[in-house]
Amino acid sequence: MNSHLLEVSEYNTAGYAPVVDFQAWRVAILNYIDELEPDQIDNFQCHNETDEVFVLLSGKCILFCAEVDDKNNIIDIISWDMKIHKTYNIKRGVYHTHTLSKDAKVLIVENSDTGDHNSPKIMIDDTVGYKLKKITSQLWPSS
Repeated sequence: MNSHLLEVSEYNTAGYAPVVDFQAWRVAILNYIDELEPDQIDNFQCHNETDEVFVLLSGKCILFCAEVDDKNNIIDIISWDMKIHKTYNIKRGVYHTHTLSKDAKVLIVENSDTGDHNSPKIMIDDTVGYKLKKITSQLWPSS
């Protein structure tokens, strides 16, 4: 193929992987991974320097956003059962996580320098973990 004209990428392994990095932006794919099962999620993450865009390509994904107080304690969780091909833009500084069905594939667009150094995490306790499981079972009762 003429790689100077077109680059074709795919990612079909469990978890997250960038597929295109160019200057200030990155496109990545997130596939199902066990650690994003509702009973295994252990943190919410935010990005201090960028918004982050999610597009569900296949399967199911619930996007969770945490409302936090001034000490970064989670006070509420808002969730969206993502619809295929709709764009979900998580604003900079919003703590979020997600759970995916086993057949899910999510496209992610973010700044290319997004990483642990500018994306703090809030570790969750059993109460928040219970809420994630409860929300998931309400949105996906047959799962």
